[in-house]
Amino acid sequence: MSRHIAVIATTNSGSISDWHKVERIEPLFAAHGFGNLALHVCESHAEARTRACELLTAGDRLLISAGGSGTFNAVLEGCCDSGVPLDEIELGFLRKGSADLLGKVLGMPDEIEAAVDVFAEAIRTRCHMPCDVLSARDGSDPNGRLRHFVGYGGAEIFGRIPHFTENRFMKWYKGVLSQAFGDLGPFTLGMTLALAEKSLKGPFARARWRLIVDGEEAASGRYQALIIVNGYLGPDMAYSDDPLGSGRFHVYGLRDIGLLKLPRQVLHARSGQILHDPERWGLEHHVVNEQLELVREDGGAFPLNVDGSTLLCRGSAALRRVDSIRLIASPEALRSASARG
Repeated sequence: MSRHIAVIATTNSGSISDWHKVERIEPLFAAHGFGNLALHVCESHAEARTRACELLTAGDRLLISAGGSGTFNAVLEGCCDSGVPLDEIELGFLRKGSADLLGKVLGMPDEIEAAVDVFAEAIRTRCHMPCDVLSARDGSDPNGRLRHFVGYGGAEIFGRIPHFTENRFMKWYKGVLSQAFGDLGPFTLGMTLALAEKSLKGPFARARWRLIVDGEEAASGRYQALIIVNGYLGPDMAYSDDPLGSGRFHVYGLRDIGLLKLPRQVLHARSGQILHDPERWGLEHHVVNEQLELVREDGGAFPLNVDGSTLLCRGSAALRRVDSIRLIASPEALRSASARG
């Protein structure tokens, strides 16, 4: 008898062609002998989060998220909400969305037939990639609700991107962009609009920050972007070479070196070229072993990007590594991760 698989799919993720993948999931898995599969179609990330929690509470332990990074993190948060130990859970990423960097790192193809082939082998052979789970909290409210995520996050320009990519027209807006420009189409447009907004605001958007790493102040000043990554997220965000389960995470600060240099600075940051000449383009790097605090010195509110969604923080944000989860990965992805590590 095949293991029970619960697939949580959102209708609001991916390109227009991606929307038709959902109806093919069950028959493709059945062709591989996985007839014991339940497909749960959700209309929103909030519904996906609730459904994941309900399924785990009812006894499921093998979940596959079918969507983009927003859907995946909603399912991940549902895993955390359930109270089930994360080391008992196997979580998969079936790519059906935009900016699904993590799915690529896990070796999951974009084509649905090839993806199910990989999943079938990985599930049978129990191929898992350990991945650290990060928490984020509004620093002004130590008893406030935690957000959990894997992948990337950030503040300043990176914190503003979800404002332009997550809106009530999200399904068509992101679907058309992804169809025309690929997985990173919505992300790239969001970054461009956030960059334009910051440029237009000029001196009115120049907050000062303090970065407190593992309890000690590591840097201060004005930043155009603050980028947080778990580890290696593929060539589209190739900042750290750390495996996703390294036990530490990273913050990259893109210093304010002037509005005239900002477009080229962001372009180099987006392409990864900035890593070859970090001093010229104002890039600094800090490794976080336990906790990171981002403190806005004027105490003002700011949006924190939590892998594609927004957490509003007032004055500061606190981030830490809190757990680890097993992600379903292809054998090739595991070999690549071992080679980098």
